Amino acid sequence: MSKRQTRSMKKNDDHINNEEINSNNDQVIEDGDLSLDSIPNKPTIKRRTSSIFSLEIDNTPLDPPDEADIKKFTSDDIHFSLVRNLHLADFITLLNGFSGFYSIVSCLRFTLTNQSHYVQRAHFFILLGLFFDFFDGRVARLRNKSSLMGQELDSLADLISFGVAPASIAFAIGFQTTLDVLILSFFVLCGLTRLARFNVTVTSIPKDLTGKSKFFEGLPIPTSLFLVGIMAYLVHKNLVGDLLPLGLLFPGTFFEIHPLVLGFGIHGCCFISKSLKIPKP
Repeated sequence: MSKRQTRSMKKNDDHINNEEINSNNDQVIEDGDLSLDSIPNKPTIKRRTSSIFSLEIDNTPLDPPDEADIKKFTSDDIHFSLVRNLHLADFITLLNGFSGFYSIVSCLRFTLTNQSHYVQRAHFFILLGLFFDFFDGRVARLRNKSSLMGQELDSLADLISFGVAPASIAFAIGFQTTLDVLILSFFVLCGLTRLARFNVTVTSIPKDLTGKSKFFEGLPIPTSLFLVGIMAYLVHKNLVGDLLPLGLLFPGTFFEIHPLVLGFGIHGCCFISKSLKIPKP
């Protein structure tokens, strides 16, 4: 038999085998009565937003830091390990803390000079701190990497910007009696306790399918901006010092108090409330 005849016979055999395979596949589909709906679809790959300012937020939880990240902070073999292991989002969180501290310094300048632009600057830096508080989370999700100290840094920065700084503004504009200061201290301590409770219980709060907590337990500490807005209005209308609305009760006694300061006490109670559950947007 010639080589040419052998090749033609192999081609015919391959053609017959392919037809048999196709017919068998058709028969399996007919026997199983399969449809396109019964064939599972491949999972779609969800891309993270490519822009920090995108309106679409990917709320899928980030991977927690691994043992290598912990070793970088605890090892003595790495010089400047603290600074070198901070993420970009951590530096933005530090800007939040800086904004809160500068707000406090502006309040001190106002008490020394009585120039209103200093207390207005204090209001501005609290708003700037809110921007950084929002921005650090977006950067962390954009880079798709969580920080070992991110949660703790965020809580401490929030305490400065939305706890101590608003209380400092309140003192600077006239809430300076003994009871006023005690209520302002209560407000700050409630914010501190609320943040500490959040760090401890964040893993036990019910979450949705994306891993995001379903509600806030107590008022979030950035809601103190409501009080900051009221004080900004008082400064704008020059209703500070002896001109504070509702005046002063029990003057000249230990119990002298500005009734308006009670708003800080009520807000502090809302910080630490266990029954107050606010759904997350």
